[in-house]
Amino acid sequence: MALLISLLLLLAAVVLIAGNLLEQRRRQRMVNQRLQGQLTREDKLGSLMRQLGASSMAQRSVSLDNETQTLLNRVGWRKANQRSMFAACQVGVPIVLLGLTVLGQELLFPHAGSPWIAPAIALGIGYLLPKRVLALSAKYRQERIAREISTFIPLLRILFESGMAVEQSLRVLSTEAQRLLPDLTHELRLILARVDSGLELSEELGKTARLLAVDEFTDTCIILQQLIHQGGGAMKSLLALKQLLDDRRLTRLQEYISKMSAKMSVVMMVFLFPALLIVLGGPAFIAIARALNNF
Repeated sequence: MALLISLLLLLAAVVLIAGNLLEQRRRQRMVNQRLQGQLTREDKLGSLMRQLGASSMAQRSVSLDNETQTLLNRVGWRKANQRSMFAACQVGVPIVLLGLTVLGQELLFPHAGSPWIAPAIALGIGYLLPKRVLALSAKYRQERIAREISTFIPLLRILFESGMAVEQSLRVLSTEAQRLLPDLTHELRLILARVDSGLELSEELGKTARLLAVDEFTDTCIILQQLIHQGGGAMKSLLALKQLLDDRRLTRLQEYISKMSAKMSVVMMVFLFPALLIVLGGPAFIAIARALNNF
């Protein structure tokens, strides 16, 4: 038994070493191909997706929908290649679902009465699915930014108390707090990049706040704009905003806990009450049944 375990461990070690060697060779080969100007499979797929997204039909499908533009901005996809990627998904997903549905219908249901119904439904689902996924991603990102504001405000107050200005504090946070505040620092880097190109910081904060539509970030940007224009008097406002956000978060947690307790009571009544009734009332029912059988 010990010999078998040793052989298995030795085999696992050999497989692990071989896998690491193959992975290193693959990475080295990919680096050499990129240095020589050759495209790998991932690059070819990305190039194909960008070409599909850059087509006139894909760009028209995205540009005609203002809601899609707003959702892309809220997700953080503001570059041309990112928008082209979503446009490619907007065009490619319906085609792929249509092809899969037609193929599956021909293989599984070759004699269907109305063969056009399933492809039409698949085409509609494929057209709506990328936008729904985008809306869900935008909603989750807004929630993440709202949670990050609770950490962002104390860090701002610390930097302000150390004597830094608004722009300096934002630059420090955009570079030093990327792991702690990933979504918020991404937006700050975009704002500071536009400020470096000659735009005003206060106006860019307002535009980003309107673009993201997060109440906590909007309130913070209003206080920062006040601090930029007036030069002081905003520390108490930041402290009051932090306390307000903490109260809101505590209220949401209390609501969540109360709803969870109600759900757990329903689960307990559905699953625990019948078992409890059987345990407590079972002997009595058995005794009554035996008594009735004796008569």
